[in-house]
Amino acid sequence: MHAVRIVVVSGLSGSGKSTAIRALEDLDYFCVDNLPVVLLPKFLELATVSGQRIDRLGLVVDVRERQFLDVADEVLRDARAGGHSVEVVFLTADVDRLVQRFSETRRKHPLANNGDVRDGLLEEVEALADLQKLADHHIDTTALTVHELRARIQGLFDPSPDDSSRMAVNVVSFGFRHGVPREADLVFDVRFLPNPHYVTNLRPLTGQNQLVADFVLGKTDTQDFLGHLYRMLDFLLPKYESEGKSYLTIAVGCTGGQHRSVAISEEIGRRLGALPYGVSLRHRDMPR
Repeated sequence: MHAVRIVVVSGLSGSGKSTAIRALEDLDYFCVDNLPVVLLPKFLELATVSGQRIDRLGLVVDVRERQFLDVADEVLRDARAGGHSVEVVFLTADVDRLVQRFSETRRKHPLANNGDVRDGLLEEVEALADLQKLADHHIDTTALTVHELRARIQGLFDPSPDDSSRMAVNVVSFGFRHGVPREADLVFDVRFLPNPHYVTNLRPLTGQNQLVADFVLGKTDTQDFLGHLYRMLDFLLPKYESEGKSYLTIAVGCTGGQHRSVAISEEIGRRLGALPYGVSLRHRDMPR
């Protein structure tokens, strides 16, 4: 019997489980949506002895499979005891955002027996609480696009040995008035720098404009800050990767997320782009 790498995708309805499992399929995982838990041991047995060898298995398990929620810990422990690698990914998002998604797609929530999606989601949060505690990876998809979630999943579970399997680093600019990104691992506040918002000809522009970039990056304090930041990242990034972290989000915030944070995030992205990581750049609040 050979070992199978098993990825269990679970989480709240509307949080992106379908996107996650499709991302695993693209990585050549054999994927099953809503496999009854009583069949998991038999499925693993078949997967290890069948003529078509299965090395990677992706499963979606959620509130539709009520039995799993009662015996999840035992089932996963038995699979690991059998020599298999098991990782659980739990997807979540703000309830308000999930309600909006259900409204946009006109889907029915599996627990919304009275038609109230919010009540169904709140019941689901409670039902999945124990499973969430078992998760190895927690991903908040409130502010993630489908493409960003796909990249996050592939960054975690890409089995290829080339540079694409290196830690993925996402640099995101934001405005503090709109809240700190939930997915942020490192947060840097650049509101100590002069604000281009108060310069008449710069106010309507963004940090991607060269005039704004020159204004922000030309300050001595900015260059001192970036020097300290780069030295810290040069130290931290290899440490995070050596500890097995597959995805790191660096968030840079100013007041509105239009000028200073954008210009500095662009500069950080350029610097990190020369390092052996998968680097992506996103400006969450630009423009508003």
